[in-house]
Amino acid sequence: MKKLVVFTGAGISQESGIKTFRDSGGLWEEYDIMEVATPEAWSKDPEMVLEFYNKRREQALQAKPNRAHEIIAELEKHFAVEIITQNIDDLHERAGSTNVLHLHGEITKARSVETSEIYTIGKKPILMNDLCKAGHQLRPHIVWFGEDVPNMLIAQDIAKSADIFMIIGSSLNVYPAASLVHETSDTCPKYLVDPSVDIETKSINNLTIINEKATIGLGIVASILKKKYL
Repeated sequence: MKKLVVFTGAGISQESGIKTFRDSGGLWEEYDIMEVATPEAWSKDPEMVLEFYNKRREQALQAKPNRAHEIIAELEKHFAVEIITQNIDDLHERAGSTNVLHLHGEITKARSVETSEIYTIGKKPILMNDLCKAGHQLRPHIVWFGEDVPNMLIAQDIAKSADIFMIIGSSLNVYPAASLVHETSDTCPKYLVDPSVDIETKSINNLTIINEKATIGLGIVASILKKKYL
């Protein structure tokens, strides 16, 4: 069974109604990113940071997996699928995918500011004085701008092992995550699904670009893969 690695970005969740930071009307227009998604913001005004992520959690949990999420889950019938996602929502899991690595954290989890112990909180908001077992404040289990990406080495190993690599709904502009495509072998077929690819792709070998949104483009790629490998 071929190893299919799927790298997903904000574009796939956007079709489920989750706002993105980068797009017009997205979250960057409503908040100063430096005031809600950095370690400095947390030190300055943790209450504002918690409020921001509580809103994001509510939005993510109201959203439903779309056809793109479902197609990826269905591909597990034919391929050994591993997902690497930049998204902090749980739409892949709710669609039925069983092997998901979250690079930038998970909105349904919290962690201690001191011990880094992680707690599943589901729908619950995180409030000031919500403490871990050791008595320390809980924060969103999110990788903020300026923080290290703990799962990056794991993601690199997954990318290196890919027989087929798909990029869905990512502009490939957010690093270090965007560098994962360069971890794949030159002979690995790569499929990039995004309606507006605005990066230089000549350096990416064996790449097929499909300028469609995720729900449409994934159907196209799934058909190609089934004809080619099954």
